[in-house]
Amino acid sequence: MQSDASTSPRRRSTSCYSDSGDSSCSEPFSECGSDDLSFTPAAAAGIHRLLLSCAAEASEDAISSLMAELESPAPSLDSLRRAAMELRLLAKHNPDNRVRIAKAGGVRPLVKLLSHADPLLQEHGVTALLNLSICDENKATIVEAGAIRPLVQALKSAASPAARENAACALLRLSQLDGAAAAAIGRAGAIPLLVSLLETGGPRGKKDAATALYALCSGARENRQRAVEAGAVRPLLDLMADPESGMVDKAAYVLHSLVGSGEGRAAAVEEGGIPVLVEMVEVGSSRQKEIATLSLLQICEDNAVYRTMVAREGAIPPLVALSQSPSARPKLKTKVQTTPAFPHQQKLQNYAPICSWTNPFPIRQVESLIEILRQPRSPSLRARPAAVVAAE
Repeated sequence: MQSDASTSPRRRSTSCYSDSGDSSCSEPFSECGSDDLSFTPAAAAGIHRLLLSCAAEASEDAISSLMAELESPAPSLDSLRRAAMELRLLAKHNPDNRVRIAKAGGVRPLVKLLSHADPLLQEHGVTALLNLSICDENKATIVEAGAIRPLVQALKSAASPAARENAACALLRLSQLDGAAAAAIGRAGAIPLLVSLLETGGPRGKKDAATALYALCSGARENRQRAVEAGAVRPLLDLMADPESGMVDKAAYVLHSLVGSGEGRAAAVEEGGIPVLVEMVEVGSSRQKEIATLSLLQICEDNAVYRTMVAREGAIPPLVALSQSPSARPKLKTKVQTTPAFPHQQKLQNYAPICSWTNPFPIRQVESLIEILRQPRSPSLRARPAAVVAAE
């Protein structure tokens, strides 16, 4: 794979990558999509008072009445829809209501709605659970109620895109409980579905899928292999190479999580990830230069063939420029925290590795990568076939 500036297959660009709406000093992951319940103007007029009442604290009697409707032996579809929507709105608008609904035993009836044949009722159930999961103390209750597999099924086959996207976001929140929950979500089959959503979803679906994949792969090491086997690397690289996607940063962070495993490194190289990462070091934003450098360092550390490929791709000059130019040194610091914790509206800053905007930029890693790439390369390594790369 011999290439230089004139023959490299990389797309050259003079413009910096950036996720739309993200400044270079914002976190790569914000909270996943919220409950975006919307109505036609005519319907909105009819439920205005309901929305106002749901923004206030609900009494235990009111919540119990709604629960009784959901658990009625022969309820009408309209009464089920109304009760589920009210619980959804109560949990959306008031933090105290989230606790009251869970303590009143509202989680299990909502989980049962996920398997209902009515698409709207299913959407209300999924999104009510999403809203309840915003409260940290509800996460264990939702998991213990058996919500993981029904949510994975909703992610797979729910009729409405909103239900599928909200199922992805609910699974993300549940993965924040602990590593066991993240592993259980992976075992339930969520990761191939999230990869599919990453490939084919709308803008919000792609972002929710990337955020969920990052949380799952950071929360449970076994999920990294599942993501690689599900083909996550190819769509991640496609998003990283497309500034117009608004997903460059998010995709780069998910990829960095995957290249922490040997399977992930092999897949990234096989899928053409080295040119994408080197170009990101050249023309990316401050954060993108940082995460691309760290990913390349992981790829190169233990594999001489990969080091040869990165050096031939022209990585050394932009890395040297990055290490020497004060203007190219962003104020961020890599920090590691192994215990995931996600209070309401807290951004995804507690999974490792992640960047907090402090001082200084990890120049040591840049210099380490330069030193590795400048090591003499054996002629025998240059002739190694591609099949050997995957084996190492």
